[in-house]
Amino acid sequence: MQPLRRILPAILIALAILAVWELYCAWADVSPLILPAPSDVARALGTERAVISEHAASTLSVAALGFSTSVAFAFLISVALHFLPPLERGLMPLFVVSQTVPLIALAPLMILWFGFGLLPKMLLVILVTFFPMLVSLLSGYARASRDHLDLLASMGAGKATLFRRVRLPSARAAFFAGLRISATYAIVATIFAEYAGARRGIGIFILSAKNNFRADLVLAAVVVSATLTLLLLGAVRLVERFSDRRRGHHAAH
Repeated sequence: MQPLRRILPAILIALAILAVWELYCAWADVSPLILPAPSDVARALGTERAVISEHAASTLSVAALGFSTSVAFAFLISVALHFLPPLERGLMPLFVVSQTVPLIALAPLMILWFGFGLLPKMLLVILVTFFPMLVSLLSGYARASRDHLDLLASMGAGKATLFRRVRLPSARAAFFAGLRISATYAIVATIFAEYAGARRGIGIFILSAKNNFRADLVLAAVVVSATLTLLLLGAVRLVERFSDRRRGHHAAH
């Protein structure tokens, strides 16, 4: 009941917005070409569910693959930067600059350089999602308890042991926080890449719907995109809970 109680206000607000939207479309006699009512969007979702499901599966698979690769890449880079401070001073400004490049400019370049396959979409997802995880990990390493570090160092522990025993566990909460932030970007980055050029995916579906003046299908795709993002966030949350359980089990023993 506790999780439901937490999300109940958001559900009620969302339902109220949908109700006002539906009533406004009915009373103001707005053209569905301009602003379809929520009922029109739901009808479009039902009518085109097979096509949308195919595009959504493609988007989710690319986002999940790119995101999981990004997690591994961010962890490896964070370890390298932690053990090699000069490398951190040299690379961090470049990583920061990479986050200032707008997706709308970067996505077409990725397609131009690497074609219409899987690689450009994965690279875009990695580029967009790895930075929050990298910063979170480095911040977590820096938050390690000085007392614990000094105690282990006085017992002869080396830098690798200090990292494994103290710094890495201290970065756990920060890592999952960065993971949740990055997960919200993964689907959007994938759709941008598809929008710039792909054979299938929600981005291609949105482009096709826009060109055919189907605002209801565009909004249906937005609903699906939000759902995919929530699924990815849910997967991250499940991993975090599993990690909590294992950590509690090891602590008990």
